[in-house]
Amino acid sequence: MTTTADLPVVVIGAGPAGLAAAAHLVGRGIQPLVLEAGLTAATAVRDWSHVRLFSTWGELVDPAAEKLLAPTGWARPDADTYPTGGDWVARYLQPLAEALGDKVRHGATVTGVSRLGRDRIVDADREQQPFTIRLTRADGAEERILGRAVIDASGTWSTPGPAGADGLPALGERAASARVSYRIPDLKDPAVRARYAGRRTAVIGSGASAFTVLAGLADVAKDAPGTHSVWVLRRGISGSTFGGGPADQLPARGALGLAAKAAVDDGYADAVTGFRTEAIEPTTDDRLTLVGEHGRRLDPVDEVIVLTGLRPDLSFLSELRLALDERLQAPVELAPLIDPNQHSCGTVHPHGHRELSHPEQGVYLVGTKSYGRAPTFLAMTGYEQVRSVAAAIAGDTESAGRVELTLPETGVCGGAGLFDDPAAEQAGGCCGS
Repeated sequence: MTTTADLPVVVIGAGPAGLAAAAHLVGRGIQPLVLEAGLTAATAVRDWSHVRLFSTWGELVDPAAEKLLAPTGWARPDADTYPTGGDWVARYLQPLAEALGDKVRHGATVTGVSRLGRDRIVDADREQQPFTIRLTRADGAEERILGRAVIDASGTWSTPGPAGADGLPALGERAASARVSYRIPDLKDPAVRARYAGRRTAVIGSGASAFTVLAGLADVAKDAPGTHSVWVLRRGISGSTFGGGPADQLPARGALGLAAKAAVDDGYADAVTGFRTEAIEPTTDDRLTLVGEHGRRLDPVDEVIVLTGLRPDLSFLSELRLALDERLQAPVELAPLIDPNQHSCGTVHPHGHRELSHPEQGVYLVGTKSYGRAPTFLAMTGYEQVRSVAAAIAGDTESAGRVELTLPETGVCGGAGLFDDPAAEQAGGCCGS
Protein backbone atom coordinates (compact mmCIF):
# COMPACT_ATOMS: atom_id res chain seq x y z
CA MET A 1 0.00 0.00 0.00
CA THR A 2 1.36 3.44 -0.96
CA THR A 3 1.34 6.01 1.87
CA THR A 4 1.88 9.75 1.75
CA ALA A 5 5.41 9.22 3.11
CA ASP A 6 6.22 7.11 0.04
CA LEU A 7 5.37 9.94 -2.33
CA PRO A 8 8.00 12.33 -3.68
CA VAL A 9 8.53 15.89 -2.53
CA VAL A 10 7.49 17.92 -5.55
CA VAL A 11 9.81 20.84 -6.32
CA ILE A 12 8.45 23.42 -8.76
CA GLY A 13 11.22 24.95 -10.85
CA ALA A 14 14.65 23.69 -11.90
CA GLY A 15 16.51 26.90 -11.17
CA PRO A 16 19.23 27.46 -8.57
CA ALA A 17 16.97 27.08 -5.52
CA GLY A 18 14.91 24.22 -6.93
CA LEU A 19 17.91 22.13 -7.96
CA ALA A 20 19.59 22.81 -4.61
CA ALA A 21 16.41 21.71 -2.82
CA ALA A 22 16.47 18.46 -4.77
CA ALA A 23 20.13 17.92 -3.87
CA HIS A 24 19.41 18.40 -0.16
CA LEU A 25 16.46 16.01 -0.32
CA VAL A 26 18.56 13.36 -2.08
CA GLY A 27 21.22 13.80 0.59
CA ARG A 28 18.60 12.94 3.20
CA GLY A 29 17.29 9.92 1.35
CA ILE A 30 14.06 11.62 0.28
CA GLN A 31 12.84 11.29 -3.30
CA PRO A 32 12.37 14.65 -5.05
CA LEU A 33 10.56 15.31 -8.30
CA VAL A 34 11.51 18.60 -9.91
CA LEU A 35 8.98 20.01 -12.39
CA GLU A 36 10.44 22.56 -14.82
CA ALA A 37 8.23 24.41 -17.29
CA GLY A 38 11.12 25.02 -19.67
CA LEU A 39 12.65 22.44 -21.95
CA THR A 40 16.00 22.78 -20.17
CA ALA A 41 17.11 23.40 -16.61
CA ALA A 42 17.50 26.97 -15.38
CA THR A 43 15.38 28.43 -18.18
CA ALA A 44 15.11 31.83 -16.48
CA VAL A 45 18.86 32.12 -15.89
CA ARG A 46 19.46 31.32 -19.54
CA ASP A 47 17.34 34.36 -20.41
CA TRP A 48 19.93 36.60 -18.76
CA SER A 49 22.97 34.55 -19.66
CA HIS A 50 24.84 37.68 -20.78
CA VAL A 51 24.60 39.37 -17.38
CA ARG A 52 27.51 39.06 -14.96
CA LEU A 53 26.53 38.26 -11.39
CA PHE A 54 27.80 40.35 -8.48
CA SER A 55 28.23 37.21 -6.37
CA THR A 56 31.34 35.10 -6.75
CA TRP A 57 31.40 31.41 -7.56
CA GLY A 58 32.06 30.78 -3.88
CA GLU A 59 28.59 32.15 -3.12
CA LEU A 60 26.80 30.46 -6.00
CA VAL A 61 27.44 26.75 -5.38
CA ASP A 62 25.27 24.94 -2.84
CA PRO A 63 27.20 22.53 -0.55
CA ALA A 64 24.73 19.65 -0.98
CA ALA A 65 24.77 20.13 -4.75
CA GLU A 66 28.58 20.11 -4.75
CA LYS A 67 28.52 16.82 -2.86
CA LEU A 68 26.12 15.35 -5.41
CA LEU A 69 28.31 16.56 -8.28
CA ALA A 70 31.61 15.28 -6.87
CA PRO A 71 31.31 11.68 -8.14
CA THR A 72 30.70 12.96 -11.69
CA GLY A 73 34.17 14.50 -11.91
CA TRP A 74 32.75 18.02 -11.70
CA ALA A 75 35.39 20.71 -11.13
CA ARG A 76 34.45 23.61 -8.91
CA PRO A 77 35.16 26.98 -10.58
CA ASP A 78 37.53 29.47 -8.99
CA ALA A 79 35.67 30.66 -5.89
CA ASP A 80 36.81 34.28 -6.23
CA THR A 81 35.68 34.89 -9.83
CA TYR A 82 32.38 36.32 -11.07
CA PRO A 83 30.43 34.24 -13.61
CA THR A 84 27.82 35.37 -16.08
CA GLY A 85 24.41 33.76 -16.02
CA GLY A 86 25.54 31.62 -18.94
CA ASP A 87 28.59 30.47 -16.98
CA TRP A 88 26.41 29.61 -14.00
CA VAL A 89 24.23 27.43 -16.20
CA ALA A 90 26.99 25.72 -18.17
CA ARG A 91 29.38 25.05 -15.31
CA TYR A 92 27.00 24.33 -12.45
CA LEU A 93 23.23 24.32 -12.97
CA GLN A 94 23.10 22.12 -16.07
CA PRO A 95 25.59 19.57 -14.64
CA LEU A 96 23.55 19.51 -11.43
CA ALA A 97 20.33 18.84 -13.34
CA GLU A 98 22.09 16.03 -15.23
CA ALA A 99 23.36 14.54 -11.96
CA LEU A 100 19.77 14.48 -10.68
CA GLY A 101 18.75 12.55 -13.80
CA ASP A 102 15.12 11.52 -14.04
CA LYS A 103 14.35 13.38 -10.82
CA VAL A 104 14.01 16.45 -13.07
CA ARG A 105 11.18 16.64 -15.60
CA HIS A 106 11.25 19.31 -18.28
CA GLY A 107 8.34 20.74 -20.23
CA ALA A 108 6.08 20.35 -17.19
CA THR A 109 4.15 23.54 -16.41
CA VAL A 110 2.40 23.43 -13.05
CA THR A 111 -1.12 24.84 -13.32
CA GLY A 112 -2.52 24.04 -9.88
CA VAL A 113 -1.68 22.67 -6.43
CA SER A 114 -4.20 21.47 -3.86
CA ARG A 115 -4.92 18.70 -1.35
CA LEU A 116 -6.29 15.52 -2.85
CA GLY A 117 -10.08 15.72 -2.75
CA ARG A 118 -10.05 18.90 -0.65
CA ASP A 119 -10.42 22.46 -1.88
CA ARG A 120 -9.15 25.24 0.37
CA ILE A 121 -12.43 25.40 2.32
CA VAL A 122 -12.52 21.79 3.54
CA ASP A 123 -10.98 20.99 6.95
CA ALA A 124 -11.88 17.30 7.33
CA ASP A 125 -8.74 15.10 7.27
CA ARG A 126 -6.99 17.81 5.28
CA GLU A 127 -3.49 17.28 6.60
CA GLN A 128 -3.74 13.52 6.04
CA GLN A 129 -4.27 13.99 2.32
CA PRO A 130 -1.35 14.15 -0.12
CA PHE A 131 -0.85 17.16 -2.33
CA THR A 132 -2.16 16.96 -5.87
CA ILE A 133 -0.19 18.82 -8.50
CA ARG A 134 -1.74 19.52 -11.89
CA LEU A 135 0.58 20.10 -14.80
CA THR A 136 0.49 20.56 -18.54
CA ARG A 137 3.13 18.76 -20.55
CA ALA A 138 4.92 20.20 -23.57
CA ASP A 139 2.56 18.27 -25.87
CA GLY A 140 -0.45 19.92 -24.23
CA ALA A 141 -1.59 16.84 -22.31
CA GLU A 142 -2.65 17.28 -18.70
CA GLU A 143 -1.40 15.16 -15.81
CA ARG A 144 -1.86 14.81 -12.06
CA ILE A 145 0.99 14.02 -9.68
CA LEU A 146 0.74 13.32 -5.95
CA GLY A 147 3.34 14.55 -3.47
CA ARG A 148 4.05 14.44 0.26
CA ALA A 149 5.20 18.08 0.29
CA VAL A 150 5.58 20.94 -2.17
CA ILE A 151 8.54 23.30 -2.51
CA ASP A 152 7.72 26.15 -4.87
CA ALA A 153 10.99 27.46 -6.30
CA SER A 154 9.43 28.76 -9.52
CA GLY A 155 10.86 32.25 -9.03
CA THR A 156 9.48 35.55 -10.26
CA TRP A 157 11.20 35.95 -13.64
CA SER A 158 8.05 35.49 -15.70
CA THR A 159 6.18 38.33 -13.99
CA PRO A 160 8.13 41.61 -14.17
CA GLY A 161 6.70 44.79 -12.74
CA PRO A 162 5.13 47.31 -15.14
CA ALA A 163 6.06 50.93 -15.83
CA GLY A 164 3.00 52.29 -14.04
CA ALA A 165 3.80 53.70 -10.60
CA ASP A 166 0.52 52.31 -9.26
CA GLY A 167 1.63 48.73 -9.98
CA LEU A 168 -0.56 48.51 -13.08
CA PRO A 169 0.65 48.86 -16.67
CA ALA A 170 0.79 52.50 -17.64
CA LEU A 171 -1.89 53.63 -20.06
CA GLY A 172 -0.56 52.79 -23.52
CA GLU A 173 2.19 50.50 -22.16
CA ARG A 174 0.80 47.39 -23.84
CA ALA A 175 0.20 49.24 -27.11
CA ALA A 176 3.84 50.35 -27.08
CA SER A 177 5.13 46.84 -26.35
CA ALA A 178 7.30 46.70 -29.49
CA ARG A 179 9.54 49.35 -27.95
CA VAL A 180 9.17 48.50 -24.27
CA SER A 181 11.48 45.89 -22.72
CA TYR A 182 11.55 44.45 -19.21
CA ARG A 183 15.00 42.87 -19.34
CA ILE A 184 18.64 43.91 -19.33
CA PRO A 185 19.56 44.07 -23.03
CA ASP A 186 22.54 42.10 -24.33
CA LEU A 187 24.44 45.06 -25.74
CA LYS A 188 27.21 42.81 -27.07
CA ASP A 189 24.72 41.32 -29.53
CA PRO A 190 25.01 43.47 -32.69
CA ALA A 191 21.26 43.40 -33.37
CA VAL A 192 20.41 44.41 -29.82
CA ARG A 193 23.10 47.05 -29.75
CA ALA A 194 21.74 48.56 -32.96
CA ARG A 195 18.32 48.91 -31.31
CA TYR A 196 19.75 51.34 -28.73
CA ALA A 197 22.81 52.87 -30.42
CA GLY A 198 22.33 56.50 -31.37
CA ARG A 199 18.93 56.56 -29.72
CA ARG A 200 17.34 57.96 -26.60
CA THR A 201 16.23 55.36 -24.04
CA ALA A 202 14.18 55.77 -20.87
CA VAL A 203 15.31 53.45 -18.07
CA ILE A 204 12.67 53.11 -15.35
CA GLY A 205 13.88 51.59 -12.08
CA SER A 206 16.38 52.13 -9.28
CA GLY A 207 18.03 48.78 -8.56
CA ALA A 208 21.03 46.81 -9.72
CA SER A 209 19.40 45.97 -13.05
CA ALA A 210 18.92 49.66 -13.82
CA PHE A 211 22.53 50.33 -12.83
CA THR A 212 23.66 47.62 -15.25
CA VAL A 213 21.68 49.12 -18.13
CA LEU A 214 22.83 52.69 -17.46
CA ALA A 215 26.46 51.59 -17.40
CA GLY A 216 26.01 49.49 -20.54
CA LEU A 217 24.33 52.25 -22.52
CA ALA A 218 27.08 54.67 -21.43
CA ASP A 219 29.61 52.31 -23.00
CA VAL A 220 27.56 52.23 -26.20
CA ALA A 221 27.45 56.03 -26.21
CA LYS A 222 31.24 56.21 -26.30
CA ASP A 223 31.19 54.55 -29.73
CA ALA A 224 27.79 55.67 -30.98
CA PRO A 225 27.15 59.42 -30.68
CA GLY A 226 23.55 60.29 -29.88
CA THR A 227 23.09 57.37 -27.51
CA HIS A 228 21.56 58.75 -24.33
CA SER A 229 19.66 57.45 -21.30
CA VAL A 230 16.91 59.10 -19.32
CA TRP A 231 16.91 57.53 -15.88
CA VAL A 232 13.39 57.75 -14.47
CA LEU A 233 13.23 57.63 -10.66
CA ARG A 234 10.09 57.67 -8.56
CA ARG A 235 11.94 59.28 -5.67
CA GLY A 236 14.69 61.85 -5.29
CA ILE A 237 18.45 61.49 -5.39
CA SER A 238 19.95 60.67 -1.98
CA GLY A 239 23.12 59.18 -0.58
CA SER A 240 21.68 55.71 -1.12
CA THR A 241 20.51 56.15 -4.71
CA PHE A 242 23.61 54.55 -6.20
CA GLY A 243 23.86 51.76 -3.64
CA GLY A 244 26.50 51.20 -1.01
CA GLY A 245 29.56 51.74 -3.21
CA PRO A 246 32.78 50.86 -1.37
CA ALA A 247 30.77 50.04 1.79
CA ASP A 248 28.99 47.15 0.07
CA GLN A 249 30.38 43.84 1.28
CA LEU A 250 29.75 42.48 -2.22
CA PRO A 251 32.28 44.65 -4.09
CA ALA A 252 30.88 43.94 -7.56
CA ARG A 253 27.41 45.02 -6.43
CA GLY A 254 28.83 48.26 -5.06
CA ALA A 255 30.73 48.82 -8.31
CA LEU A 256 27.49 48.64 -10.32
CA GLY A 257 26.12 51.67 -8.50
CA LEU A 258 29.35 53.56 -8.99
CA ALA A 259 29.25 52.80 -12.73
CA ALA A 260 25.68 54.13 -12.92
CA LYS A 261 26.74 57.26 -11.05
CA ALA A 262 29.57 57.74 -13.54
CA ALA A 263 27.09 57.47 -16.43
CA VAL A 264 25.11 60.35 -14.94
CA ASP A 265 28.15 62.40 -13.93
CA ASP A 266 29.73 62.01 -17.38
CA GLY A 267 26.58 63.16 -19.15
CA TYR A 268 25.60 59.87 -20.76
CA ALA A 269 22.40 59.76 -18.69
CA ASP A 270 20.04 62.31 -17.19
CA ALA A 271 18.30 61.51 -13.92
CA VAL A 272 14.64 62.53 -13.72
CA THR A 273 13.46 62.39 -10.12
CA GLY A 274 10.05 62.26 -8.50
CA PHE A 275 8.47 60.96 -11.70
CA ARG A 276 5.63 58.45 -11.39
CA THR A 277 4.67 57.12 -14.79
CA GLU A 278 0.97 57.12 -15.63
CA ALA A 279 0.99 56.80 -19.41
CA ILE A 280 3.20 56.05 -22.40
CA GLU A 281 1.98 57.94 -25.45
CA PRO A 282 3.09 57.70 -29.08
CA THR A 283 4.31 60.83 -30.82
CA THR A 284 3.71 61.87 -34.41
CA ASP A 285 7.30 60.99 -35.32
CA ASP A 286 7.03 57.39 -34.03
CA ARG A 287 8.61 57.98 -30.64
CA LEU A 288 7.25 57.64 -27.10
CA THR A 289 6.44 60.21 -24.43
CA LEU A 290 6.28 59.29 -20.76
CA VAL A 291 3.51 61.10 -18.89
CA GLY A 292 3.57 61.35 -15.10
CA GLU A 293 1.38 62.68 -12.34
CA HIS A 294 -0.25 66.07 -12.81
CA GLY A 295 0.38 65.93 -16.55
CA ARG A 296 4.16 66.11 -16.27
CA ARG A 297 5.70 65.04 -19.58
CA LEU A 298 9.23 64.01 -20.48
CA ASP A 299 10.93 64.69 -23.80
CA PRO A 300 10.26 61.88 -26.31
CA VAL A 301 12.37 58.71 -26.29
CA ASP A 302 12.90 55.94 -28.80
CA GLU A 303 12.91 53.00 -26.38
CA VAL A 304 11.78 52.24 -22.84
CA ILE A 305 13.40 49.69 -20.51
CA VAL A 306 11.27 48.94 -17.45
CA LEU A 307 13.15 47.48 -14.47
CA THR A 308 10.74 48.05 -11.60
CA GLY A 309 11.21 44.68 -9.94
CA LEU A 310 9.54 41.29 -10.14
CA ARG A 311 6.49 39.80 -8.50
CA PRO A 312 5.37 36.23 -7.73
CA ASP A 313 2.82 34.30 -9.77
CA LEU A 314 0.49 32.91 -7.10
CA SER A 315 -2.33 31.89 -9.44
CA PHE A 316 -1.63 28.15 -9.37
CA LEU A 317 -1.50 28.15 -5.55
CA SER A 318 -5.00 29.54 -5.04
CA GLU A 319 -6.38 26.32 -3.48
CA LEU A 320 -3.72 26.29 -0.76
CA ARG A 321 -3.93 28.06 2.57
CA LEU A 322 -1.01 30.46 2.40
CA ALA A 323 -0.14 33.18 4.88
CA LEU A 324 1.30 36.00 2.78
CA ASP A 325 2.12 39.57 3.69
CA GLU A 326 -0.43 41.96 2.21
CA ARG A 327 2.27 44.22 0.75
CA LEU A 328 5.17 42.03 -0.30
CA GLN A 329 3.28 38.80 -1.02
CA ALA A 330 6.00 37.04 0.97
CA PRO A 331 5.43 34.64 3.89
CA VAL A 332 4.18 36.68 6.86
CA GLU A 333 7.00 35.62 9.17
CA LEU A 334 9.66 36.49 6.59
CA ALA A 335 8.19 39.78 5.38
CA PRO A 336 9.30 41.97 8.33
CA LEU A 337 12.89 40.85 7.77
CA ILE A 338 12.98 41.90 4.11
CA ASP A 339 10.42 44.71 3.84
CA PRO A 340 12.02 47.63 1.92
CA ASN A 341 9.56 49.95 3.65
CA GLN A 342 11.48 49.19 6.85
CA HIS A 343 15.07 48.71 5.74
CA SER A 344 17.34 48.04 2.79
CA CYS A 345 20.54 47.20 4.60
CA GLY A 346 20.75 43.88 2.83
CA THR A 347 21.44 42.20 6.16
CA VAL A 348 18.47 39.85 6.33
CA HIS A 349 18.46 37.65 9.38
CA PRO A 350 19.16 34.09 8.24
CA HIS A 351 15.90 32.25 8.07
CA GLY A 352 14.54 28.84 7.29
CA HIS A 353 11.50 26.60 7.54
CA ARG A 354 9.78 28.51 10.37
CA GLU A 355 9.70 31.80 8.48
CA LEU A 356 8.75 30.00 5.27
CA SER A 357 5.90 27.93 6.71
CA HIS A 358 2.20 28.43 6.02
CA PRO A 359 -1.09 27.30 7.57
CA GLU A 360 -1.02 24.63 4.82
CA GLN A 361 1.61 22.39 6.37
CA GLY A 362 4.11 20.90 3.95
CA VAL A 363 4.12 23.85 1.51
CA TYR A 364 7.12 26.14 1.20
CA LEU A 365 7.88 29.06 -1.10
CA VAL A 366 11.65 29.35 -1.47
CA GLY A 367 14.20 31.25 -3.53
CA THR A 368 13.24 34.53 -5.12
CA LYS A 369 9.58 33.60 -4.87
CA SER A 370 9.81 33.63 -1.08
CA TYR A 371 10.74 37.32 -1.23
CA GLY A 372 7.55 38.21 -3.09
CA ARG A 373 8.11 41.75 -4.35
CA ALA A 374 11.10 42.50 -2.13
CA PRO A 375 14.47 43.13 -3.80
CA THR A 376 18.08 42.13 -3.06
CA PHE A 377 17.70 38.37 -2.95
CA LEU A 378 20.98 36.44 -2.94
CA ALA A 379 21.54 32.86 -4.11
CA MET A 380 23.08 31.87 -0.79
CA THR A 381 19.86 32.95 0.93
CA GLY A 382 17.98 30.42 -1.20
CA TYR A 383 20.51 27.70 -0.44
CA GLU A 384 20.11 28.22 3.29
CA GLN A 385 16.33 28.20 2.91
CA VAL A 386 16.23 24.84 1.13
CA ARG A 387 18.75 23.30 3.52
CA SER A 388 16.44 24.15 6.42
CA VAL A 389 13.27 23.10 4.57
CA ALA A 390 14.72 19.74 3.54
CA ALA A 391 15.75 19.11 7.14
CA ALA A 392 12.25 20.00 8.35
CA ILE A 393 10.64 17.63 5.83
CA ALA A 394 13.02 14.91 7.01
CA GLY A 395 11.98 15.53 10.62
CA ASP A 396 15.41 16.81 11.66
CA THR A 397 14.17 19.75 13.70
CA GLU A 398 17.56 20.51 15.23
CA SER A 399 19.21 20.99 11.84
CA ALA A 400 16.17 22.75 10.42
CA GLY A 401 16.30 25.37 13.15
CA ARG A 402 20.06 25.92 13.01
CA VAL A 403 21.48 29.05 11.36
CA GLU A 404 24.28 28.34 8.89
CA LEU A 405 24.56 31.61 6.99
CA THR A 406 25.80 35.18 7.38
CA LEU A 407 24.72 37.58 4.67
CA PRO A 408 26.84 40.49 3.42
CA GLU A 409 25.65 44.05 3.98
CA THR A 410 24.84 46.36 1.08
CA GLY A 411 26.21 49.43 2.78
CA VAL A 412 22.85 51.14 2.16
CA CYS A 413 20.79 52.40 5.07
CA GLY A 414 17.14 53.37 5.30
CA GLY A 415 14.06 51.91 3.68
CA ALA A 416 12.87 52.44 0.13
CA GLY A 417 9.44 53.44 1.36
CA LEU A 418 10.90 56.17 3.57
CA PHE A 419 12.94 57.59 0.74
CA ASP A 420 9.80 59.10 -0.72
CA ASP A 421 10.00 61.51 2.22
CA PRO A 422 13.01 63.84 1.76
CA ALA A 423 13.21 64.46 5.50
CA ALA A 424 13.43 60.74 6.19
CA GLU A 425 16.38 60.39 3.85
CA GLN A 426 18.56 62.22 6.33
CA ALA A 427 17.44 60.14 9.28
CA GLY A 428 19.77 57.22 8.65
CA GLY A 429 18.53 53.68 8.90
CA CYS A 430 19.15 50.27 10.31
CA CYS A 431 22.85 50.14 9.40
CA GLY A 432 23.91 52.83 11.82
CA SER A 433 26.22 55.72 11.04
